[in-house]
Amino acid sequence: MIDPPELSAVAEAVGDATRIRMLALLMEGRLLVAKELAFGTGISPSTATEHLRRLEKGRLLASSRQGRNKLFRLASPAVARMVESLMAVAAKPSSASHVPVPLREARYCYDHLAGRLGMGITDALVQSGRLTLRRDRFAVTAEGEAWFQDFGIELAPLRELRRHLAHRCLDWSERRDHLAGALGAALAARILELGWIVRERDSRVVHVTPAGQRGLRRHLGAT
Repeated sequence: MIDPPELSAVAEAVGDATRIRMLALLMEGRLLVAKELAFGTGISPSTATEHLRRLEKGRLLASSRQGRNKLFRLASPAVARMVESLMAVAAKPSSASHVPVPLREARYCYDHLAGRLGMGITDALVQSGRLTLRRDRFAVTAEGEAWFQDFGIELAPLRELRRHLAHRCLDWSERRDHLAGALGAALAARILELGWIVRERDSRVVHVTPAGQRGLRRHLGAT
């Protein structure tokens, strides 16, 4: 059990619209300075500093120094899952049609792929028998082990990381679970490395390249 004071500190940290918007901006997986977060949330830098202090106190943000700049990032993938879950809870069932098309088509959910692209890849892995569904996660089958190896992803090092291998993450626009965790992040990184997707600048949005369209169809049966 989590001690009530610790849980209360997290609740207090996220219990503000500005702080939630800051966390959402950092869902892009980038490191941002206080001024960038202030601009992105429409507040003054001095006000942003206080909000960031509260988020760090609640252990939702981590920071590092780069020269004179203090860079902020989400403290862990667990924080990203929390933010995505809050988005899913807040979204009305009928609101998916109002999600901007590029964001709904393909985006990063912190460090893994979401939207229709992420769901298409996840569905293809399940339907091909490379992943199976569990209560709160996906499991990699023997066929999946071989496929990920051939695709350039070593599973053994991922299993040694202090995070779930194949977490189920609720996609707030598609209202279904997509592949997250260490494997989801590694798969997204590999697809990016192959040039199958390109990231839109200063955005979570990604675009599938012509090579990506061919590769996804050939290797995954996904479009």
